[in-house]
Amino acid sequence: MRDWLGVAADVAEKLRGDAAERDRRGEDPVAEVATLKDSGLLTVADWDAQRAVVRVVGAADANVGHLLGYHYLQVWRGGLFLDRDDAAARSAELHGQNLFWAGISNPLDAALQLTPVDGGYRVDGRKTFATGAAVADRLVVSATRVDTGGKLTFTLDARAEGVSRAGEWDNMGQRLTASGGVQLTDVLVPEAQVLGPADGTSPRLSLAAIGFQEALSQLHVAIAEGALAEAARYTRETTRPWFLSGVDSATEDPYVLQTYGELVADVQAAGLLADRASALLRDASEAGTALTAGQRAETAAAISSAKVVSTRVVNHTTAKVFELCGARATASTHAFDRFWRNARTITLHDPVAYKAREVGAHFLTGQHAPFTGSS
Repeated sequence: MRDWLGVAADVAEKLRGDAAERDRRGEDPVAEVATLKDSGLLTVADWDAQRAVVRVVGAADANVGHLLGYHYLQVWRGGLFLDRDDAAARSAELHGQNLFWAGISNPLDAALQLTPVDGGYRVDGRKTFATGAAVADRLVVSATRVDTGGKLTFTLDARAEGVSRAGEWDNMGQRLTASGGVQLTDVLVPEAQVLGPADGTSPRLSLAAIGFQEALSQLHVAIAEGALAEAARYTRETTRPWFLSGVDSATEDPYVLQTYGELVADVQAAGLLADRASALLRDASEAGTALTAGQRAETAAAISSAKVVSTRVVNHTTAKVFELCGARATASTHAFDRFWRNARTITLHDPVAYKAREVGAHFLTGQHAPFTGSS
């Protein structure tokens, strides 16, 4: 079996070398996706290995970690419409093609409409927050039928006629994720590319929504790990000890050591929660059609717990590292601010207060999180 963690480490080292410069340019991640393809990381099919490489890559460059995590998510999501064995076979087949998958499925934006035609459908409309779609090979898309109001999920060639990008992504963080909108104009969807109805009442199909939450929690941890690693390198090599400390090196300052210790403990705890949530989601997915509402609820609560903690930890860590590095670390050449900007942007994906509410309700009353686009 290939050493995917070693491959991810090599990719991370390459990305880390010019991460600050690429962040400043803010270009579409064409070269970054090509790097993922050349490395073979798009072909990783093992669940646990996927999470591990996302953490390694995401620590070096949160943009590429985001794209890679969502690629794995979209391939897995399509398998939810199949039984367990067929889903595993589909995953192996699609990962083996070494194509980059993205999605057009913002649950709060129902602007895509499907019109039945001979042999399939025509889809029209504009969808926002389509991370990676502008540089993808294949897409997983959700849209609403104009005749019945039912929602369908299907796949598309990202370069099909009528697929175009809106090009408005200009946010302060995650600048290289191509997370702008996508316009679909009279795009043909053959019946064979329809995965199935986006049934919000099915425990198995509803896993897609919490799958996004699990992927985001892993990314939060990756960003915090990356910020700590960069800060530690700077502290060891550059930070001067405060003149009142009575020590010769910043790495001997007791306050610096205490702060690093607290941050490391927090990030490790968030990582363990994210990994536990990931394991429960894996088990729920592998349960297939035998997945119960109770198991799904336990999985959702664990994922929400990881989201609550990882959100707090990544925002705190990416701000606190400046105090450990000192005033000179704010120079734009170091670009330490990219960790905070990325964290602050990605953690606003949906209100974390509602995740805390779900955890509290489940703990106090046993209430199951509702099946929505984000829970």
